[in-house]
Amino acid sequence: MKSKFSLTLLSFLVVLQVSCQQVDPKKRKTNTTNIVPVEVASSDGFKRAYFASGCFWCVEAIYESLKGVEESISGYSGGHTKNPTYESSNTGKTGHAEAVEIIYNPEIISFKLLVDVYFGSQNISQVNGQGNDIGSQYRSIIFYQNEKEKNIIADKIKALYKENPDRKIAAEVMPFQKFWIAEKYHQNYERLHPNNSYIQNVSIPRLKRFKNKFPELLKENNKH
Repeated sequence: MKSKFSLTLLSFLVVLQVSCQQVDPKKRKTNTTNIVPVEVASSDGFKRAYFASGCFWCVEAIYESLKGVEESISGYSGGHTKNPTYESSNTGKTGHAEAVEIIYNPEIISFKLLVDVYFGSQNISQVNGQGNDIGSQYRSIIFYQNEKEKNIIADKIKALYKENPDRKIAAEVMPFQKFWIAEKYHQNYERLHPNNSYIQNVSIPRLKRFKNKFPELLKENNKH
């Protein structure tokens, strides 16, 4: 994302992108058969959901604009290492993707609607990235905590294929295991750094596209 890539890392990610984009996402299999999802307990009436779809600065801002979402937190999930950092996840070796934890009121917004927002706020066909953010750390993952959530996700994907049988859906569907909160400086980044060049050229345009698509879901103070 942003400005900390070395030339060596960029070369590695280009090679990774080319190799991954030759795999049809419909045919790609993730071996999660024996993994039991971890269900996060509700607290004060709020539930939690976990998504990854590119830069977490962008995704955090999109979900925080929704009615019923109390907070969106940037972090890492989907990998195999403990205590990932921004620097380590950017190597692509941790298996983690930039992800967000959504704290939401299920009486105002449902998990099904959060899933609709997930697929409606990204390029669902892009493998290992969004836009120019390329690499496994930017891949799309949608996490489920129980069979009900898993079925909601499956039904949404079936509906998307029914609309367009030839489309590719790149998102991995994974049982949730652990969310690692990102460094403090990543939190609320779009709101706190509106003049950052990445925010101006990538995050804000993506947020505006989302708002134009789902105006009925927005908090009053986000309808502009």
